[in-house]
Amino acid sequence: MPTITRLEVQDIRFPTSRSLDGSDAMNAAPDYSATYVTLHTDAGNGLSGHGLTFTIGRGNEICVKAVESLAYLIEGRRLDDITTEMGRFWRELTSGDSQLRWIGPEKGAIHLATAAIVNAVWDLWAKAEGKPVWKLLVDMPPEQLIRCLDFRFVTDALTPEEALGLLRRNAAGRADREREMREQGYPAYTTSAGWLGYDDDKVRRLAREALAEGWTHFKQKVGGNLEEDRRRAQILREEIGWERTLMMDANQMWDVDEAIANMRRLAEFDPLWIEEPTSPDDILGHAEIRRRLGSIGVATGEHCHNRVMFKQLLQAGALDYCQVDAARLGGLNEVIVVLLLAAKHGVPVCPHAGGVGLCEYVQHVSLFDYIAVSGSLEGRILEYVDHLHEHFLHPVTIRNGRYQVPTAPGYSISLHPESLSRHVYPDGAAWQDS
Repeated sequence: MPTITRLEVQDIRFPTSRSLDGSDAMNAAPDYSATYVTLHTDAGNGLSGHGLTFTIGRGNEICVKAVESLAYLIEGRRLDDITTEMGRFWRELTSGDSQLRWIGPEKGAIHLATAAIVNAVWDLWAKAEGKPVWKLLVDMPPEQLIRCLDFRFVTDALTPEEALGLLRRNAAGRADREREMREQGYPAYTTSAGWLGYDDDKVRRLAREALAEGWTHFKQKVGGNLEEDRRRAQILREEIGWERTLMMDANQMWDVDEAIANMRRLAEFDPLWIEEPTSPDDILGHAEIRRRLGSIGVATGEHCHNRVMFKQLLQAGALDYCQVDAARLGGLNEVIVVLLLAAKHGVPVCPHAGGVGLCEYVQHVSLFDYIAVSGSLEGRILEYVDHLHEHFLHPVTIRNGRYQVPTAPGYSISLHPESLSRHVYPDGAAWQDS
């Protein structure tokens, strides 16, 4: 097994604010950005691992510095020393330097940096095994997978023994579910027609294009002006009809009572869920919104810091849809813990994918969840955003509103070298054109 000789990190930013791609009520003009990590090794074949964490522009340099501060915990280590006890490695990375942990702990920029490094390790491991990450996980014996996880702070809700039982209960049908995914793909919804900054004509055009491509589930951004939200919802219903599914996303704009009142006004458009209706930290607020809204589901999680917050959201009955973010939690290890927590509570996982590289990441998460953890597609649907995929060596493939199964070894997150050089901030050519 190779040794990790050097960690390289780059500040990569895409000027998406120029076209308002990704715009919502809270984030009016984001520049989709990546703190991009490369783990160089001594392997003669040039084997390297890649990972990123997602930001929306300013502040990306802070995550870069956080990665640099953690680099010493991984440089010089053999890959097999890490993978043999992956759970222990994750604990060392998140707690091995108590001074760095202090500025989290397990949240904020330091945890975003952790995600980029941890996901790069998984990318490296999968490439070394010649498998995509989802297949590496599916093929792993449950006992080995459990050793990859850190259950500290969640054993009151899920013990390692319970997690092992969850993995074993659906073992018999794994091959059939894997075959199904290879043949049919994983169901998805599109957010690309619903950005808040788009004018009416663009919303209509994008909705019609999406329908022609086979999409049946659409998400709309809300949370600006309520009457504008209602008008845009009417436009989308006119275009997609009532037999297709519409979701709404407020991006944390409302107080609890405001969220309830506004969604009662928007209920006539039959939304499946309201996403991030209030502060992402307000567990009891989400529970109250869910209790009082009734038929409209509550979805949240893209800004949920760690497994402990998800544990409490699930314990409080605060969400109908669990939206893990592959680059905000501390990498794939922690994501898997949340998948298992959600499976125990019977809550479907619908990962957040509205950002550069997140679609590439979460296709692996959802495939593993269905094949090896939940064994069910009920209530599960995966977000898709049609931006920036051309910059990846192995971008996602969508057909008829479904993710097609990735086959290339790794975590699908490696960027083209020319994309890196063009979009490195602030000296890349993409930023000299501004």
